[in-house]
Amino acid sequence: MVTPIKFLLLTITFSLLFSFINGSSKVDRQPYIVYMGDAPRIRTSAVDDHHRLLMTAIGDEKIAIDSKIHSYGKSFNAFAARLLPHEAQRLKDMEGVVSVFPNTMLKLHTTRSWDYLGLTPTVARNNKVESDIIVGLLDSGIYVSNPSFDDKGYGPPPAKWKGKCQKGGNFTGCNNKVIGARFYNKPDSSDANKAGTPADTEGHGTHTASTIAGTSIVGANFYGLAKGTARGGVPSARIAMYKVCTEFGCSSMDILAGFDDAIDDGVDLISISLGGGAGPDYFTDPIAIGTFHATQKGIFTACSAGNDGPDTYSIVNVAPWILTVAASAIDRQFTTEVRLGNGKNVQGWSINTFSPNKRMLPLTSGALAGNKSGSPYGDSSSCSDGTLDKNKVKGKIIYCGGDVPAGTDSSLKTLGAAGLLALTHFNLDTAFTWLLPAAWVTDSVGNTINHYINTTNPILPDITAPGLEILAAWTLLNSVSENPIDKRISKFNIISGTSMACPHAAAAAAYVKSFHPDWSPAAIRSALMTTATAMKVNINDTELGYGSGQIAPVSAVDPGLVYNLTADSYISFLCKEGYNGSALRLISGRALFNCSKYNQTKSSDGLNYPSMQLHVDNVDARISAVFYRTVTNVDHGKSVYKATTKSSKGLSISVSPHTLTFNNLGERKSFKVVVKGSPLGQDSLRSGSIEWNDKKHRVRSPIVVFHIDQDD
Repeated sequence: MVTPIKFLLLTITFSLLFSFINGSSKVDRQPYIVYMGDAPRIRTSAVDDHHRLLMTAIGDEKIAIDSKIHSYGKSFNAFAARLLPHEAQRLKDMEGVVSVFPNTMLKLHTTRSWDYLGLTPTVARNNKVESDIIVGLLDSGIYVSNPSFDDKGYGPPPAKWKGKCQKGGNFTGCNNKVIGARFYNKPDSSDANKAGTPADTEGHGTHTASTIAGTSIVGANFYGLAKGTARGGVPSARIAMYKVCTEFGCSSMDILAGFDDAIDDGVDLISISLGGGAGPDYFTDPIAIGTFHATQKGIFTACSAGNDGPDTYSIVNVAPWILTVAASAIDRQFTTEVRLGNGKNVQGWSINTFSPNKRMLPLTSGALAGNKSGSPYGDSSSCSDGTLDKNKVKGKIIYCGGDVPAGTDSSLKTLGAAGLLALTHFNLDTAFTWLLPAAWVTDSVGNTINHYINTTNPILPDITAPGLEILAAWTLLNSVSENPIDKRISKFNIISGTSMACPHAAAAAAYVKSFHPDWSPAAIRSALMTTATAMKVNINDTELGYGSGQIAPVSAVDPGLVYNLTADSYISFLCKEGYNGSALRLISGRALFNCSKYNQTKSSDGLNYPSMQLHVDNVDARISAVFYRTVTNVDHGKSVYKATTKSSKGLSISVSPHTLTFNNLGERKSFKVVVKGSPLGQDSLRSGSIEWNDKKHRVRSPIVVFHIDQDD
């Protein structure tokens, strides 16, 4: 996404003319990232190389010096600079450059949840190893004073730690729990006051960090809701925060800087709950680049899948070296009872901290409360800002139908509304915090409310909130709704999204790693995927939404078999994807490289992945695919695994050989999976699975065959 630039035509005419003459105006120059592959063997040479390339592209030493923003040379080779389009093109064509792409702004995408996943306080733990695990987060900062980050009982940071704790603004410093904190802020930042400190002024980073590794806090709650013991999945682990996000988003340049530092600092895992700025390929995507080099260094990475669902194919962060995490509900919800004046009760969804004292007040709709003169800004029935009459709104609950815009609760509060009922056309499983008593209601409930409004005298419903989402630590530097006019401050908050799912997966990976410190990132990912609980959801294309299923951290410690991957595996995949040898030489850091060596595989995907998928271009052609896989025995003693398959109508799956016998730990066996079927036709997806079972372990891999319309 390229942010549009607005020019003040009259006031900058002369400066634009001047820039045309000397080619150096800051108005025209935009931040670009120049990616050059693996880190150089001599770090200091990277800075010199970056300066030389900039000089060649720009042609003026002073402008070249002033243009550079970042030099990355610890964990990979890249730099960021303000460039003109033709200068960016020159750099793209230079030897030693893999890609050049514009800087973009990406988006930030629990008491009960860990019990729900089986990771209860009484499960077996390897606390000594767990306390040496360092989890790095690229997020919005951290509020260290929250009790979830108390370091009582912790020893000094692990000896492998090479990071640092930056100070600035209102940041109180690190401790033996939060052992590292960095921030990334450049002079051109429009958010200098907030970005110039590792402190979390949003709340998102504090929430994700405590979900992964927060210490146990008895009696944690959000205004009395979800009361219990708040804790992270690996409460003994250490935290290192890399603040790459502010309220305006997450800059690609800063994300790469965070990766460059985190990989070099000595973190064991990286959790990234953000995304949305992917380029046209893996190596114009800052998250794909950073996670690739992290994986090459043996660092496990988990990323959120994005919050643009339930639309199909809305996932982000899909590089095969990443564990991409979707969000699911747990076994309790926050529901709100809406009581109408005729005595009828209907149900809505919200996290409600308000106490209306069970009194009845007027109820009306946006359609009835609209301005007499109308408004050019939107439809009053949807309660669009500027469409409602303050006198018709003040002191009343407002029912807003249609497409309710973001920020409606804020505009209604300004008008003096007493509450809000907002229509949604989706089947809700997520509640949110509002600025005033409010709730989402579905179509059927909305019809009941609308009928009631139009056939009786308007009366306010009594709103209460018995339910749950994800409770975790919060910053005291921001309100619970993240709205500046909201004065509610809390040590804990309940929020939802894949941003909350990602730290759960990262913590589960850390839990597995505490028992198997020598396992590769791919082995840990495999263990999490093949032991996941299959989900039973009867909605079209759900396999593309939930992947292998719900994570089961305790089962993942003993998966039986794993699908391992080496650096060569990812190179083989990239060769098959069409990347050329010269680019891969730079990316892999190898002087000699030939893709033909890696193109010998006959597999349909060229990757030893725990799942199998086939994208069908022609829906009228018969389905035919072959997948070759190798599994490694990670259990002691002799074992015999037999394969079983399941498939939807129109799809057949066969496995050869059908039985795998292992005699030793670390022994590897290969097998072939053949998938055949009739043409997809009108179907968008067919699915199945293969499961290896030795009567002790169940090693399940999902198989998906799908078609994406060119218009999607």
